[in-house]
Amino acid sequence: MERRRFVTSAALGGAALGAVASVLPKPAIAQGLPEIKWRMASSFPKSLPALFGGADFLCQRVAALTDNRFQIRPFAGGEIVPPLAVLDAVQNGTVELGHSTPYYYVGKDPTFGFGSTMPFGFNERQQMAWMRQGGGLELHNELLKGYNTLGFPAGNTGAQMGGWFRKEIKTPEDLKGLKMRIAGIAGNVLAKLGGVPQQIGGSDIYPALEKGTIDATEWVGPYDDEKLGFYKVAKYYYYPGWWEGNAMIWTNVNRDKWNELPPSYQAALETASYDAYSWVLSKYDTENPLALRRLVANGAQLRPFSREILQAAYKASFEVYDEFAAKNALFKKTYESWKAFRDTEYLWFQVAEHSFESFVYSQRTAEVRAKK
Repeated sequence: MERRRFVTSAALGGAALGAVASVLPKPAIAQGLPEIKWRMASSFPKSLPALFGGADFLCQRVAALTDNRFQIRPFAGGEIVPPLAVLDAVQNGTVELGHSTPYYYVGKDPTFGFGSTMPFGFNERQQMAWMRQGGGLELHNELLKGYNTLGFPAGNTGAQMGGWFRKEIKTPEDLKGLKMRIAGIAGNVLAKLGGVPQQIGGSDIYPALEKGTIDATEWVGPYDDEKLGFYKVAKYYYYPGWWEGNAMIWTNVNRDKWNELPPSYQAALETASYDAYSWVLSKYDTENPLALRRLVANGAQLRPFSREILQAAYKASFEVYDEFAAKNALFKKTYESWKAFRDTEYLWFQVAEHSFESFVYSQRTAEVRAKK
């Protein structure tokens, strides 16, 4: 009798559970979401494992988050469109996704610079704080809307080096007539100081430097610069990259294609972009110190920019910002947000971060010297 009651109760319970399960939300995959295949055009060559590797990582994450139903294939710069034409390709629907850095497009609108980095602006943490909590993301997507795209941060290099020079640079006078591959608003600053900025894709820089078509180049930092071989044709390696206290990489999406995606796929793409952001940054922070040692061992001559050069560049940078703000309403709106956030962040970082870092770095230097 007891056994029959148990079996009957279990059967009824199973039926009840089945009835409840039938009205509960099913997992996204069980709802028959579509299989979608997209293409992503990157501005970066496959020879750079952190930058192009970030695009590959992002695509793999999207696939993992959607049980392989949403697949994105990354293409290196030049495979579908030239490295500096990625935004155009996304805007016109040649590809659904782009993987690039906004300051490549300051020729279209100088406001694009804020999406990447601005001379004497934010470090990486400050840039991300402004984007996610300070209104920067909304302002950048307001700009992108005019290009039928929207975007998410998908990588960051951290602070960059000042680049490779064929000759020593000691004063602002040495910058006059200097032909330098340099990206973003920094090119406008260099021009104000008398230099000649050149916008060149990553894979084309080495031959230009080798042939003397340019006198200097900046790219990212030791890990990439070593792979691109700049130390073989220009031995003076300057720091800091005052124009790039960070450099933010973005996923850009065609708005029409975005609106066609199921919400869960939209969430997967946004989540994967932020996952790729931390992956790229940690990759650089791990590899750059090791690469810098190898570069010095191979003859790279480390040189700091003189204070005179830094002060001249600082003054010129804010003159450039004021000039753009006087002519461009969206630049002015974004600049005012950026500068107010910068001023507040600098106060905090000077109290906490800078004081901590100054002490521990000086201690490390003292310990190294004591061992010699």
